[in-house]
Amino acid sequence: MTVPQTLLAGLLSRAGSRSHVFPLLRRGGQLSSCSSRQAGCASRGLASQAAPSTISPPIQTPVTPAPAKEAAAPQEVTINGKTYQTDSWFNAPENVLALTSRKLHLEKDHPISITRQILESKFPGPTYKYHNDFDPVVSKYENFDSLGFPADHPGRARSDTYYINKDTLLRTHTSAHEAQLFGARTSPGYLISADVYRRDEIDRSHYPVFYQMEGARVWDRSTVPNGDIAAAVYADLAELPTHDIEVEDRHPPFHAERNPLQTEHHSAAEAEAIAAHLKRSLELMVVDIFSRAKAAARQQDPDFVDEPLRVRWVEAYFPFTSPSWELEVYYAGEWLEVLGCGVTKQELHINAGAPSQLGWAFGIGLDRIAMLLFQVPDIRIFWSRDARFLDQFAGVSDDLSKLQRFIPFSKHPACYKDVSFWVPLPSSADGGNDMAVSGQEFHDNDVMEIVRGVAGDTVEDVKLVDQYTRPENGRQSRCYRVCYRSLERTLTNKETNKIHLAVKSQLTKKLKVQIR
Repeated sequence: MTVPQTLLAGLLSRAGSRSHVFPLLRRGGQLSSCSSRQAGCASRGLASQAAPSTISPPIQTPVTPAPAKEAAAPQEVTINGKTYQTDSWFNAPENVLALTSRKLHLEKDHPISITRQILESKFPGPTYKYHNDFDPVVSKYENFDSLGFPADHPGRARSDTYYINKDTLLRTHTSAHEAQLFGARTSPGYLISADVYRRDEIDRSHYPVFYQMEGARVWDRSTVPNGDIAAAVYADLAELPTHDIEVEDRHPPFHAERNPLQTEHHSAAEAEAIAAHLKRSLELMVVDIFSRAKAAARQQDPDFVDEPLRVRWVEAYFPFTSPSWELEVYYAGEWLEVLGCGVTKQELHINAGAPSQLGWAFGIGLDRIAMLLFQVPDIRIFWSRDARFLDQFAGVSDDLSKLQRFIPFSKHPACYKDVSFWVPLPSSADGGNDMAVSGQEFHDNDVMEIVRGVAGDTVEDVKLVDQYTRPENGRQSRCYRVCYRSLERTLTNKETNKIHLAVKSQLTKKLKVQIR
């Protein structure tokens, strides 16, 4: 059994969006539900029918509901051997903190690690140095301020980010280490691969922990011949391999309004040279990834249609590059966003104490590329310890020619249950939503965090399906549909009801909502 190309393409095209709620997907062509309630109704679920496993009985993973009494927030937490003091900003749940030690990008023969290995091979040393062991706990300055994030940027909110205390957090992107490496000047280029953390929606393309790769290449005015950056960049470009893939690039290297040149720091010739080197480097990387994906598909799927690879550049905006672009690939009938990149903002080099440097940077999601490369339909699968998953990739790290697509080892039915509640008014007598982000209103991510904290990886998808506001007092009713589905076994209705009851209990305790 293979994952339909159109299903996975749709998943990947949206996987990078941090605000998009991905719709419920069909598993094996069947949309199973154990709930007949319509959106907006009170929660009620009926028993789902067990689906036969495709192989021997699966591993029985216990499901632990939330404790009856909520534990007090710890005064300190220990992460990878280092202890941190917490304060009122602390919002990192135990199940997320427990994942900081997994380091899937370093686990031999794991798809995330294999993907990292393939990407690193396109940026060889000694020009590029690899950094794969940076600690996930960083300062607010490193994660936001050093990159020029404005004070009111939504990424700074507790609704989006896991804080240890008001000045310390779990990094939300690998760019948190950019200034450190620019200032260190240990190599002309670098790659960072690491786990990053964000409070987010629940669906098959989002997880509170995921993996990114950050790459950069710089040139220094004080060291290149005659200080001629453009000539030095073009000389390095001439040393790069070429490819024969069709690339669409309709836009000019920069545009005064849409994609501006940093005129106070870079000449047009310098920006054009850096852009050319950047684009060739990333095209080579993407061509390699998609060529491997096609080779694996041809080997395992006799019906696979091998179409010529098409690649295009589109203008984009990022807070720490200008001009900026996204690279898209035409795959399975639609354009997929693969990565973002651009000419690095000169302020980053200046703030890092390296004002004579200039260059490019890019960022790419390792999970997204691994899902495409291995045809993995659900991001939760990467975190499975099931041997039926891990053994499929044994030996690939040592011999990339053994790379093959993921073969699903079982199918289990979904069970949908609704939960409806009244959101407390900010001015209510009980103080309103005491778990909302400081100074902010009720947030969907608070609901997601509670559901994930109770149900763990037995929850596949949560989405808002109905909302209503009373005109007489402005009080809002919201209904969320929760899809429970284990990757490893069939959930019984009894245990699903128990989990869902615990979810409602925690929503009431933590968000002060009134269940309908």
